Amino acid sequence: MTVEDVRIFDTTLRDGEQAAGVNLNLTEKLQVAHQLARLRVDIIEAGFPAASPGDFQSVQTIAREVPGLTVAGLARTRKGDIEAAFEALKDAGRPRIHTFIATSPIHREFKLKMSREEVLEQVRTGVEHARSLVEDVEFSAEDASRSEPDFLAEVFRTAVEHGATTLNIPDTVGYATPEEFGAFVEALIREVAAPKNVAWSVHCHNDLGMAVANSLAAVRMGVRQVECTVNGLGERAGNASMEEIVMALQTRTDRYGARSRVDTTKLYGTSKLVSRLTGVRVPPNKAIVGDNAFAHEAGIHQHGMLCNRTTYEIMRPEDVGAPGTALVLGKHSGRHAFRDRLEALGYHLDEDQIDKAFGLFKDLCDRKKTVSDGDIEALVADEVVSALPERRYDMVDFGVQVSSGRATASITLRRDGQEITDAAAGNGPVDAAYEAIKRIVGLEPELREFRIHATSEQSDSVGETVVVLRHEGVNAQGRGASTDVIESAIKAYVSAVNRLHVVAAAKEVNLYGTDSR
Repeated sequence: MTVEDVRIFDTTLRDGEQAAGVNLNLTEKLQVAHQLARLRVDIIEAGFPAASPGDFQSVQTIAREVPGLTVAGLARTRKGDIEAAFEALKDAGRPRIHTFIATSPIHREFKLKMSREEVLEQVRTGVEHARSLVEDVEFSAEDASRSEPDFLAEVFRTAVEHGATTLNIPDTVGYATPEEFGAFVEALIREVAAPKNVAWSVHCHNDLGMAVANSLAAVRMGVRQVECTVNGLGERAGNASMEEIVMALQTRTDRYGARSRVDTTKLYGTSKLVSRLTGVRVPPNKAIVGDNAFAHEAGIHQHGMLCNRTTYEIMRPEDVGAPGTALVLGKHSGRHAFRDRLEALGYHLDEDQIDKAFGLFKDLCDRKKTVSDGDIEALVADEVVSALPERRYDMVDFGVQVSSGRATASITLRRDGQEITDAAAGNGPVDAAYEAIKRIVGLEPELREFRIHATSEQSDSVGETVVVLRHEGVNAQGRGASTDVIESAIKAYVSAVNRLHVVAAAKEVNLYGTDSR
């Protein structure tokens, strides 16, 4: 059997970041981009440059600093979007402009308010302009799976005539079923009859839980690019999961006759990195990268595994980089072992960041007997990767007292070199601490989300807190980590307050109304 290559187009940093509650800063996006490069994906869709100055900067920075693969920027078929994408991508070694317009009747009538001919004209001018700027142009027909087949074929032929080198068929709302989508894709490829040098792609959403199945059905029909995200992250129910597609192609090459060039041994670390930075936890039963993906508890399964592991495992943990054995790190561990563990967990840190992380690790080793991978990740994510370069407030000290269900808290924060202390009462130590912080910063943000979990099963494990605040229409997420859960919760709140100011400044929102602060 001839095995063909399938290109992996990763859109974690664009479509994945559109998931509700996800907001990565530039440092975090670079971490993910570097790891995707190490994973050997073919294309990174780094963002939507025209959407915001922050998105433009992210795409531009990734284009400049992440070599060895194609970097794409999304753009509507509008001239301004396309030119913004080009400006952001022009320093990339292999830039791609990914332009799109909706084609389904419901989108044409209610969103675009355009006729078929007007849509075709947008395709002509948009693709032609993109091709005048870069050699690699991808065209997507948004909501393709609900579009009329005859019109969709005309749209794609028009895109090819005006310079598109990749044609993408999105199942934008996850409406298709595998049998239906496979036949739809096969008929479309046959009808358009694009030249051999034009690649076909699919981009499937998971609203009915069939994004991966639909993507694989399209591969069977000749599609050779799949658009997907790490952990299936994305709008609504998410996108096709990259790790599931990659391992399905590798495990069932006999069925699909195709595979990717992804280094599968880095899938687990990539999944953990994205989960940690986005705050979106991976379910334990998640295929390929979930904590239980290679766990066996039932007696009959354990007996089978002892006889021959292939009785219940069609993949090995080491195939995807999942830990088969635990490497315990402690106070006697050296810097080299620590660096290797960080890389295994998916972190790409420079020397200064490693020095800072190693210092935090050694400090933690003095406070607890065993340091788990989760402890290390929590510290690195909170204190190194996600730390804002310029923080408005730093936590200096805190104290809490609890009596008969009521609590008081005293908090000291530092701003511009000056320490500010205030105190408040609350229903518990965390509530009291948050009330004191509000008094110091002069804001009353709404607490939209509060989560705290232990990074291991030990009583002295690091507690990691995630807080989401909302004020004046601005959302911000903060994280904190400490062996003291109260300190962890306070750190997370202060982190969220700092991010609230950063996001508000970017959106030109005054958090204080007429009070300048």
